[in-house]
Amino acid sequence: MLEQEIKPDQILDQFSRLKSLLKVSIALSAEKDPTRLLEMILKEAKKIAVADGGTLYTRTDDNKLKFEIMLNDTLNLHTGGTSGIPVILPPLSLYEKNGEPNLDKVAVCAAIKGKTINIPNAYADTEFEFSGTQAFDRQSGYYSKSFLTVPMKNNDGEVIGVLQLINALNPITKEITVFGTAEQELVESLASQAAMSLVNQRLLNDQRNLFESLIELIATAIDDKSPYTGGHCRRVSELTLMLADAVNNTDEGPLKEFVMNEDDYYELKVAGWLHDCGKITTPEFVIDKSTKLETIFDRIHLVDARFEILKRDAEISLLREQLSSDTDTQDLEAKITKKFAELDEERDFLHSCNKGREFMSYEWKERVFHIAQHRLTMPDGKEGYLLSEEELDNLNITKGTLNPAERKVINSHINVSISMLDTLPYPKYLKNVPEYAGGHHEHVDGSGYPKGLTGEQMSVQARIMGLADIFEALTARDRPYKQPMPLSLALTILGKEKQANHIDSDLFDIFIHQKVYLKYAKKFLLQKQLDEVNITEIPGYNPL
Repeated sequence: MLEQEIKPDQILDQFSRLKSLLKVSIALSAEKDPTRLLEMILKEAKKIAVADGGTLYTRTDDNKLKFEIMLNDTLNLHTGGTSGIPVILPPLSLYEKNGEPNLDKVAVCAAIKGKTINIPNAYADTEFEFSGTQAFDRQSGYYSKSFLTVPMKNNDGEVIGVLQLINALNPITKEITVFGTAEQELVESLASQAAMSLVNQRLLNDQRNLFESLIELIATAIDDKSPYTGGHCRRVSELTLMLADAVNNTDEGPLKEFVMNEDDYYELKVAGWLHDCGKITTPEFVIDKSTKLETIFDRIHLVDARFEILKRDAEISLLREQLSSDTDTQDLEAKITKKFAELDEERDFLHSCNKGREFMSYEWKERVFHIAQHRLTMPDGKEGYLLSEEELDNLNITKGTLNPAERKVINSHINVSISMLDTLPYPKYLKNVPEYAGGHHEHVDGSGYPKGLTGEQMSVQARIMGLADIFEALTARDRPYKQPMPLSLALTILGKEKQANHIDSDLFDIFIHQKVYLKYAKKFLLQKQLDEVNITEIPGYNPL
């Protein structure tokens, strides 16, 4: 009897809706953006139930239903979700101040009881409070009649949201009707699958947030080992993404085909945060070495003491000369003053050499060598040179403050980083993190370390990170061995790095052309570093 009452077009319609439900289930599982996911849930529920309007609520931690999205075809209404127009309605409290459930609101009642509520006619309903809805109808000329309110539950049966549809429509006549049993079952099925998708997505987001927090914690701990490297990992990561975005958006030059998606950006961000993770094993006395003679303390003060001994010896020698030759007292004083001035000038020169710099000239090194030859008698009576061989080598360090042995210790951090990163079980979308992070000290001509890779052997992302690491180091305002560098000088040095074939030339040109340097500088550099830059004077720059 029942089979005779079901018309063929009804069977076809139900079959079509089931097919739609299956397609939606697949789409829900694939959607990664939480806002688009919520909107997809509501739109597909409207479509399956042939509803004119609908609202999607999410349950907050403080037991309220938050309006996420509102749709209405007749009123051409779309607020919340991807519309960019926020829903201005306040959230609905599940409980009164005295703790009693707020059961007069249909959405709240469905959430508290965890059951679907199907109302054929809101104007005839006496169980729920619809005065607000009816006031809206009078104002807008709308007629809110049938309601289907479905709770969305997670695996534990907890309600995480509510899906509410308004005004079921006859598919042919478009007249308002009621939500039938078939429509209710389909929407309940969709709500169940949607809830699982929301839960899974929230779990993934929670895991990603935890992962990000952990890597940022590690990076911060590394930076905090030294007062001079604070924020380095964060700045390199941000500059890397700035340059990657500029490359991704370029439509000219050799890199115009380079494209990155959302996962690619995230992978590069993680690599940026972790690129120096090996420094967790680097001794602080090497990281913090602010002058060339610093160990536990700055040994330049020992050199100062030796200059005082030189002054003493010079004064004794001149006094002996006076006694043996009856030299005039004024001449003696003039000689002593002149000798002391010469020694003070040499001492001050060694102080200058003790500070790290980008380059130390051959002439300066020669002068340090000659000053080191001063002989003096130590307090124990033994004679010695002003500078030991180790002190001479340190004061003649060409760049920075680290000697070759200390530089080797610093450089070893990249091997430790790669070793640490290679041991982690990455998901597919993070599998390139070790390669990106491990390549930031390589040079495109193969002269870098630790593997001596050439540009052809490195990914674009690794080359981007290499450029970002150099520019951050040049412009850093907190390095112990140099003063904050003006932007124009940093770009000049970076241009010379391009000319030396150390950094990717195409990336460098994009870095300058799209003013990535300026975007970074305005965010991270001191005001006094922001001098005027004439890009036509930057070495090696080829306009795109």
